[in-house]
Amino acid sequence: MADPGARTPPAGPPGGPGADPGAAGAPAHPEGGRPPEAAPVPTPAAGPTQDALDAAEDRWRRAAADLDNLRKRYAREVARERDNERELVTSAFLPVLDTIDRALEHAAADPGSIVEGIRTLREQALAVVSGLGYGREDEPGVPFDPARHEVVGVVDADGAGTPPGSVASVVRPGYGAPGRQLRPAAVTVAQRQGG
Repeated sequence: MADPGARTPPAGPPGGPGADPGAAGAPAHPEGGRPPEAAPVPTPAAGPTQDALDAAEDRWRRAAADLDNLRKRYAREVARERDNERELVTSAFLPVLDTIDRALEHAAADPGSIVEGIRTLREQALAVVSGLGYGREDEPGVPFDPARHEVVGVVDADGAGTPPGSVASVVRPGYGAPGRQLRPAAVTVAQRQGG
């Protein structure tokens, strides 16, 4: 039989002396212990994902460097081609300059030689321009083409002796190639009176 005078000590209030402050108000674990803490989240700085990112960044940097090298090489090649074309055109015009020099040397002895020299110069210059791929366009009587001709005047078709809508005369020749016009020919165009 139990001693009526012996008393069991009352349970201390939560947070009393000797109590775990972290356990105050925490629900009891089913097994009687403390609840487990949340597992730490792994940092993304480690593992295969970071390795893949590093590899992708390395490939990107290499591609950017290759692109920059390609741009510089292309700029050098364009400059070299421009120099080559300037040399080609200048070399093509050197015979024209030689003819001018010869014409000026003979001008004092025979003034009539100037006219012949100018004709020769014209032929040489036309040959150079044609050799570069741009022919002279100065044909009257051809149908008017707005891509090749620039109208500077309109004349009567009957008086010009050309059909309406065609080039009556060329005031200034044009130069061009198929699909590329350096300069349109300045022309007068025949048109019927009142039309």
